[in-house]
Amino acid sequence: MSFQFQRLKVWEKAVELADLLIEIADGLPQKYQFSFGEQLRRCALSIPSNIAEGSGRKTVRDSSNFYNISKGSVYESMSILIILSKRNLLNVDEKYKQKIYVLAEEICRMLTGLMRK
Repeated sequence: MSFQFQRLKVWEKAVELADLLIEIADGLPQKYQFSFGEQLRRCALSIPSNIAEGSGRKTVRDSSNFYNISKGSVYESMSILIILSKRNLLNVDEKYKQKIYVLAEEICRMLTGLMRK
C-alpha cells in the first residue's frame, strides 16, 4: 500500500534532503543541539511533511498553500546552514554541502511547478 505523495518525485527528494539535514543537526556540538539542532530538524521534517499534506488536499489552492510552506522550510533550512557554516559548526566537506544546496534548489523548482498547476 502506498500513499499518493509517495509517488511524487519531489517528496522523495525532500525525504533525502531531510535525512541529510537531520544528519547535520545530529552532528552539532551539544551546546548547539537545542537552538540550531532542533530548529534544523523541525525545518527538515516540515519539507516532506507539507508536501505529503498538500498532495492530499482537494483544491489546487489548498495544495499550493502546503507546497509554499514546504518551500519556505527549504529556505529556512538553507539559512540555518549558512549561519552554521559562518560559525564553523558544520562538520561536512564542501561536496556534501554542495549536494544539499543542489537538492534544495531542485526541490524549490519542483514545488514552484506544482504550485503553478
